[in-house]
Amino acid sequence: MEYISTRNNQKIFTFRDIFLKGLAEDGGLFIPKSVKPFSNEEINNLKNLSYNDLATEIIHPFIGDFMSKDDLISSISKSYSNFRAKNVVKINELGNLKVLELFHGPTLAFKDIAMQLIGNFYEHHLKVEQKKINIIVATSGDTGAAAIDALKGKKNLNVFVLHPNNRISPVQRKLMTTNDASNVFNIAIDGNFDDCQNLVKTMFNDEKFSKTINMSGVNSINWARIIAQAVYYFYAYFKVGTGEPLSFSVPTGNFGDIYAGYLAKKLGLPIDKLIVATNKNDILHRAISGGDYTQKKVMETNTPSMDIQIASNFERLLFDVKGCNSDVTKQLMSKIKNNTYKIDNEDLDKIKKNFISEMLDENETIKMIKDINDEFQIVIDPHTAVGIGAVKKLGIEKNCVVLSTAHPCKFPKAIEDAISKAENLPESLRYINDRTEKFEVLANNIKKVKDYVTSSIRN
Repeated sequence: MEYISTRNNQKIFTFRDIFLKGLAEDGGLFIPKSVKPFSNEEINNLKNLSYNDLATEIIHPFIGDFMSKDDLISSISKSYSNFRAKNVVKINELGNLKVLELFHGPTLAFKDIAMQLIGNFYEHHLKVEQKKINIIVATSGDTGAAAIDALKGKKNLNVFVLHPNNRISPVQRKLMTTNDASNVFNIAIDGNFDDCQNLVKTMFNDEKFSKTINMSGVNSINWARIIAQAVYYFYAYFKVGTGEPLSFSVPTGNFGDIYAGYLAKKLGLPIDKLIVATNKNDILHRAISGGDYTQKKVMETNTPSMDIQIASNFERLLFDVKGCNSDVTKQLMSKIKNNTYKIDNEDLDKIKKNFISEMLDENETIKMIKDINDEFQIVIDPHTAVGIGAVKKLGIEKNCVVLSTAHPCKFPKAIEDAISKAENLPESLRYINDRTEKFEVLANNIKKVKDYVTSSIRN
């Protein structure tokens, strides 16, 4: 499969290129030049597969000669061997509503599903290429822990994780900072997630710096994460579908997880609506409901993984909406950077064919956690509560699946506020409460971050 950048549809890349680069040198995001949907017969042939076999069939067409199909099968098996669910994910029923639990991996978040596979993709690549790769990633809470667990101890590879200082939950932080692998470096940035993300993008866009350190990235912009996440949309459809199209409600910050659903729909999966569920940092809700894509100040909430105002993956959707015109997309991204972009009505109509949106504030989120616990004796994390609350506000519970993105123990304060009790860590992870944390606090300053990275790299 051939790939292009959203800001240059003429230059062609291989999967190996785009996997290692993460972000295009022109600042754009990589996407396939074209996507061939499965036929109805092909989709029917997928429905009885195990999760691992389904992942193989969906991912293989995207990776070209990066690895053989047998190597892909082996990588998928290795990636999911330590998940607590036999088929990677679980499906819960809450009345008419279905909840897809994606948090049964090693760091209790949906990010594990893609990140474990990416870790094994790097390992496969580095068996052939003996260069050292330095991965730099920004996290709003869960990506960092998932990346560290997937990449810790791997040869010829360092991972640097930037998180916003004092703006993620203590459990999220400790899952990162108690790891003592010598190739793991945690950086707490005095700022918010968007600041962390901007620092990483700036390093990628500095061609001399990124090439000197052989930089790579595993943020949600990495296409390998998108294709890995598309798999569970298919799996959920086959397990709960009645033959009618399903809608999916996705707690959304950076637009990556829900874009994976959009990819699944482009691949032929019968999806009705993709529901963008946001907290009060609601740029995506404002954009989809009324075209307002202006950034506001990021507010801290009880759903910290969505405390974002710059949804990087939205660029991929805008590229599609603009007829895959990379020059127009580049102009739009310049307006977004200057905070002057408003989606016109014609483009908004195109977006609304696939997406609808809703927002929950913090009080509504706490109430939803309590209501679900009272009615079903189940504890959900606050991000899942936003996903459920969005569906209830929109009144479309039938034929709808909510993506449950994290284990509730990662957000103890929100759970305590809602039901006056704590949700415990699984026993296998309680060691993080006793281990010493290791991280560096740095100013939101690109020179200081670059200096830290270059001084930390070991030959």
